[in-house]
Amino acid sequence: MFYIGCHLSKKKGMLIMAEAAASIGAKAIQFFTRNPRGGHEKAIDPRDLQRFNVFTKEHGIKYLLAYAPYTLEPASADTKQHDFAAMVMAEDLAQLEAIPGQGYLLRPGSALDITAEEAMKNLATTINETITPTQSTTVLLYTMPGSGTQICSQFEELAQVIEQVNLKDKVGVCLDASAVWAAGYDIVNDLDGVLAQFDKTIGLDKLLAVQLNDCKEACGAHADRHARIGEGAIGFEALSALTNHPALKEKPFYLEEPLDTLSVYSEDILRFTEAYQG
Repeated sequence: MFYIGCHLSKKKGMLIMAEAAASIGAKAIQFFTRNPRGGHEKAIDPRDLQRFNVFTKEHGIKYLLAYAPYTLEPASADTKQHDFAAMVMAEDLAQLEAIPGQGYLLRPGSALDITAEEAMKNLATTINETITPTQSTTVLLYTMPGSGTQICSQFEELAQVIEQVNLKDKVGVCLDASAVWAAGYDIVNDLDGVLAQFDKTIGLDKLLAVQLNDCKEACGAHADRHARIGEGAIGFEALSALTNHPALKEKPFYLEEPLDTLSVYSEDILRFTEAYQG
């Protein structure tokens, strides 16, 4: 089964978001848990959530990727930033238990006035403080492009963080195509090699989601600027090869476009589905 979907908004409600996904043939949904710049989390209406769960089951929408606000700094040594990140993560994870067995996407952040080693240790500490043995949600670390002082742009750093997490079965990785390309992993000319390196360093069993996006910049530029899929430096053919790679069979793929309209995503889903050879 080919599970492809896209980033949608839950602003008008969970059911309406699911209906939008079904209207374009999406089998996976990515959404922000709250305003991407942070802020208060709005409680999900239990009736809306119940209808959402029924609807997604009926329409074969199997995977959800809840995106934490990208302004969080879970690796920070600053007490205020650490506490805020931990609070947001704990609130989000508690709400997500109403949608069992899904993913929670977390950007690792940056080494702000500390070493990368210290930042990775802080990140693992924040995760250890917020995950629980009984939760069904898996925290997925995002592959960063390596801009400035960002951590976890290299597979070795992601592995180092995971090694420091106590409940390792509660963490995984989401591979962002544009970000890994920006970080220097040539998924266009050496996809097999990149995935083999991931497997050796982290383990493909930890690769639980893939974000499909194109990049305006060259490989290794450390700038994750999205282009319309097929018009960037990665290109549709390379992204299609990613969806067709046997190592990623049955993994969910989430489209991200600069112009994220339903018509654009509908076209993308059709293109990738037609090119899928599984």
